[in-house]
Amino acid sequence: MSKPVKKMMIGAYRERFGQTDGALLVDVCGVKSNANHLMRSELAKDDIRITVVKNSLAKQVVADTPLEGLGDLLSGPNAFVYGGESVVHVARKLIALAKEVDNLSFKGAVMEGQVFAADQIEALSKYPTREEAQAKTITAILTPGRNLAGAILGPGRKVASLVKAIQDKAEAA
Repeated sequence: MSKPVKKMMIGAYRERFGQTDGALLVDVCGVKSNANHLMRSELAKDDIRITVVKNSLAKQVVADTPLEGLGDLLSGPNAFVYGGESVVHVARKLIALAKEVDNLSFKGAVMEGQVFAADQIEALSKYPTREEAQAKTITAILTPGRNLAGAILGPGRKVASLVKAIQDKAEAA
């Protein structure tokens, strides 16, 4: 492959991976074509992509990017899996698909600069997604105020219900 072609391919891959801050690295060698098609179509439903890149090009593509940690894991046949809501979402989908697809193996992942080894992918899938973490944080912030408001309004509601009962009793008599 000539240098201009390599540079053009590296530029195209950098453009494709440019906005990505996390990805999983999998080995799809030995995955049968029907299973590969099933896997790709299931992932595409969640806007998750799989891209096979030659290792020498991949090392140059990920250099000086948030995916740089994957450079050390590049050996043998590899495919980058990225997209979706987050890397956690991608890991969840791949773990579910790995039960159906034979010979799919994980090599590692990177999320916001942190590298996860192959045996840590399942732990990564249990992390909350960004939206889940935000929801938990907001709930934790709002819960004390909600409890305080309930404690303040509770006795007033009891008094109001007693006054209403007395009023109803007086009107009935």
